[in-house]
Amino acid sequence: MNGLLVGRGAELARLVRVLESAASGAAGVALVGGDAGIGKTRLVTELVGAARERGFHVLVGQCAELGDALPYLPLADALRGAEPAVREAAAAHPMLGQLLPGVESAPSAGLTQQRLFGSLLGLLAEMQPVLFVIEDMHWADRSTRDLLVFLSRMVQAEQVCMVGTYRTDDLHRRHPLRSVLAELKRLPAVTAVELGPLDLGEMSDYVATLGDVDAQELGMIVTRAGGNPFYAEELFAAMAEGDSLPDGLASLLMSRVEVLSEAGQRVLRAAAVAGRRVEDELLREVSGLPLAEFEDAVREIVSRGLLRVDGYGYAFRHALLQEAVYTDLLPGERTRLHADFARLLTSPAELAHHYLAGHDLAGALRASVEAGRLAERLGAPAEAHSHYDQVLSLWERVDDAAAQVGESRARLAFRSAVMAADSGDNHRAVTQLRALPQTSEVSERLAYYLIELDDQDGAIAAAERAVEASDDQAALARALATYARSIAWSPRHREGEQLGRRALDTARAVGARDAEVGALLILATYKEIQGDTGAAHDLVDTAMAEGSGDLAMDLRARFHHARIHYEQGLLTQAAEVADEGIQMAFETGLKWSTYGTDLRFLRFLIHYVAGEWNQAEAVAAGFGARVGTIHEATLSSFALFIEVARGLPAVENRLSWLRPFWSDELALYMSRGLAAEHALWQGDPAGALDHVHAALTALGPGGAGTLRVAATGLWALAELGTTEGADDLAERARFAVTSGPVGQRGQMGPEGQAWALRVEAEWYRVHGRLDVELCRKVVEAFDFGFVYETARARWRLAEALLASGDRAAAQSEWNLAREAAGKLGAAPLEKVLAEFGRRARFTGGHGDRGLTARELEVLHLVAEGLTNREIADRLFIAQKTVSVHVSNILGKLDVSTRTQAAAAARQHGLLT
Repeated sequence: MNGLLVGRGAELARLVRVLESAASGAAGVALVGGDAGIGKTRLVTELVGAARERGFHVLVGQCAELGDALPYLPLADALRGAEPAVREAAAAHPMLGQLLPGVESAPSAGLTQQRLFGSLLGLLAEMQPVLFVIEDMHWADRSTRDLLVFLSRMVQAEQVCMVGTYRTDDLHRRHPLRSVLAELKRLPAVTAVELGPLDLGEMSDYVATLGDVDAQELGMIVTRAGGNPFYAEELFAAMAEGDSLPDGLASLLMSRVEVLSEAGQRVLRAAAVAGRRVEDELLREVSGLPLAEFEDAVREIVSRGLLRVDGYGYAFRHALLQEAVYTDLLPGERTRLHADFARLLTSPAELAHHYLAGHDLAGALRASVEAGRLAERLGAPAEAHSHYDQVLSLWERVDDAAAQVGESRARLAFRSAVMAADSGDNHRAVTQLRALPQTSEVSERLAYYLIELDDQDGAIAAAERAVEASDDQAALARALATYARSIAWSPRHREGEQLGRRALDTARAVGARDAEVGALLILATYKEIQGDTGAAHDLVDTAMAEGSGDLAMDLRARFHHARIHYEQGLLTQAAEVADEGIQMAFETGLKWSTYGTDLRFLRFLIHYVAGEWNQAEAVAAGFGARVGTIHEATLSSFALFIEVARGLPAVENRLSWLRPFWSDELALYMSRGLAAEHALWQGDPAGALDHVHAALTALGPGGAGTLRVAATGLWALAELGTTEGADDLAERARFAVTSGPVGQRGQMGPEGQAWALRVEAEWYRVHGRLDVELCRKVVEAFDFGFVYETARARWRLAEALLASGDRAAAQSEWNLAREAAGKLGAAPLEKVLAEFGRRARFTGGHGDRGLTARELEVLHLVAEGLTNREIADRLFIAQKTVSVHVSNILGKLDVSTRTQAAAAARQHGLLT
């Protein structure tokens, strides 16, 4: 098994507490249960290492699957593998010595068991402190089980810690260990530790330690392993060799099936064909067994932990078990069982699965179409797309397919493309649409999705075809609205408003509400470009007044409404609209659509700007770091805002996964722009400058994002002490202010104005001039509600004031910046402010022993005795973030344990 312990910190802490209790003279017992491969041995190995570090003698014995043939096998195993001092001490006890190799067994003299138990007690007392581990107790012989009960009751004041491990999935209802465990768990000195499956994040971390794996392979392993580290290792090794289910793993799984009765195996085979879960009545019908025999078989299966009761049916304990049983079926047996299920089922999706597996292609075609239509009605676009694609793959293999499904192949392929886009896969949608005859409807959707993929030329060409091919007024209205949108940021942008008004008039004339909303939204964009935000608001309000009949269009309206509020600095109103849109996206299955994603990012950004960083970090936790698509990479980039600003250890890992996607302009701009800030906080201005130049190349001239990136580049130049390139950066930013991406810049919002001022202030700083009034204007500009950037601006203002000789004002700004940074948990900013304060010899800032405001908050909860998980829940932050804070606290207080930290905090008056 892999050498790293992942995801078991809480369980290890519980075991270490039992060990430490034993070290203090209060003996304890720990029972560690879990499925095969879940990590029991790995956890105990970690405990053994901790015990040896504390000076414990360690005995580790292994039970074997031999029944009662070899009594005391784990005790003999432990003594034989013990260190020499322990073996010598054991040899001095005749009853124990005979368990050692090379020692003849003495003739029985009666009361043998009692004498052996007494000898072992004597040995433990002589050698204390001792850790005695018995592995795989589910295979323990009767004598070993008796020994375990005896020691658990008799060892009390000795420095002895006993640990037993067992497989929960092997404990069927008649297993002899069940009653022993029930008896032991009632004892006050016994601690029960149950190892459940690792969660998705922990499994991802674990698999990443096994070797190089791309995001798609990682996702496949994590999904199939079901939280079991051993299964993950086997799947990782098999994937490297191109296998689906490793022989060793399949044999392990099937060995538990083969002990079932014939009826039990028959029922389990039928359940495997049903899938991961099956209803009781359906399983009974397909198994063909009489009711009494069926119930006995199910009871046997459940008692052996192969199936578990799930509502009115049963579910496989592990997905790989279902896969192994299914794979073991004979071809004819599998086909017949699928046909039996298809005969009894009514759900289209399930019918499609069983028809296909049973080689009834016509049935699979019809059922897949119905499943797709049902998924579409229920707001599940990803599932609808999958079903429609299944139909398309079967189309040529079924006679008269169009008549069987009631529509043409082209129409079905169009619906599949729309569903792909609604589930967030615009690339797939574009590929499918390009393969279809270019009707007005097809070309309009193609243009719409190409706009969202930033393919301006392709979008304009497709939109022109859509206008030319339109054969009715509703289609024309949609095509005109998309055409106007496609040229909004092109050299032809001046034509767009007229096209938008024509689209609006046409849509209203024929009652095409979706086209009307599209036209209103693009007209709002043109009003924004012209600086008329009031008119833009009015147009979006009209668009949102009633539903368009197109959920994706309604989400787009809410996104733009929230965005306009945000860009005007109206954060509360922006949050309200964004929340409404996010709720709509989740309820309608459009969470991963373009605007479903954009709304979540916008909401994250509102949290970030407003200083609601705990909420922002909670949202960012849902932006997975291990990405496999451009779409995922873009979303992951957003999380860097909070991770970089808080100095979280997750930054480097996230950036490593994003690097392969730096060919995408948006992902590159987002991630490298923030990587530049991260490099600056890490003291690498040259690396930061490389990131800045790459991000600006992706942006192109005039983009609004140029301002932030240029300001970061100027910061890097100031740190390098060079003016080379400063004028170019400032000019790029100034061009973005005056011209924008299309040569026409409307009124900038407060954030844009603030960044423009920061560029100028940083340009002055590069040239060695600290302009107090300009720095003050930057503070005032960001103070519309951008808490973090206001604090950063106060840092620069404090420097400028100090250089001008106004020490009191400088300390006042420094205090405000430090207070804000502490509340945010902006560790990198807090660090530079502390360094600046020391250099400036500011007073009144060190009574907290250098702890940040967030660290003080965590320290209070540590002193209350809360665990990291409980602290995370209380503060609404990630458990890993708490771990970082606790490590920082221990370091700053120069202590090694949480108890010592609490004591030091009280000593220094930090808990008042």
